[in-house]
Amino acid sequence: MTLQEAMAARHTVRKYKKEPLPADVVRQLNERIQTHNEKYGLNIQLVTENTDALPGLISMTMTKGVRNYMILAGPNTADVDEKLGYSSADLMLYAQTLGLNTWWVGGMYSHKGAKKNSTAGENAKIIGVVVVGYGEEQGVPHKSKAAEAVSSYEGDAPDWFRAGVSAALLAPTAMNQQGFTIRGTGNQVSMTYAKGSFSGADLGLCKYHFELGAGKENFNWC
Repeated sequence: MTLQEAMAARHTVRKYKKEPLPADVVRQLNERIQTHNEKYGLNIQLVTENTDALPGLISMTMTKGVRNYMILAGPNTADVDEKLGYSSADLMLYAQTLGLNTWWVGGMYSHKGAKKNSTAGENAKIIGVVVVGYGEEQGVPHKSKAAEAVSSYEGDAPDWFRAGVSAALLAPTAMNQQGFTIRGTGNQVSMTYAKGSFSGADLGLCKYHFELGAGKENFNWC
């Protein structure tokens, strides 16, 4: 499965099997995480067979078996939310290619439990966790806005732009609000996100998906 195929196949999953993550899968996830940490100066961390950051999720009737997660942490800088959102998008799709399922959680995890298990340091910022494991189901597509409601292009939109917008609409966002606006002219593209608690992370998530759909070689961010 390619990342592009994973983008279409990935849906939020809240119920997981008891099956532990194999050592080889853990190794591959950690290697991918390390690549992002080194590239963007982050402190993302995989925690397995541990529920410290998940008590709120475990008590929910709609969830089951959530006990592996990636802590989304980094230095408390102005752009860290976007970097963590961008990196988490890649990590979720990569997990999908390994046969795993995921759930991006921003509001219902235990901040205390995540901090307890994070090695990022006292001054690090944690914006959420990504639950990961073998789902009992594959999830269902979320409701999406129409492409014309979230994007505009000066002139006739090229195929790569339309593909990028379609890909951005597949990204998980807080409360599925899809509060982004994409504008294009020539090979220049801009993306903004409506203000909110997770707007930075959501912007990063959507930018990653747009790039994957459009092809980074076809445009420049402006």
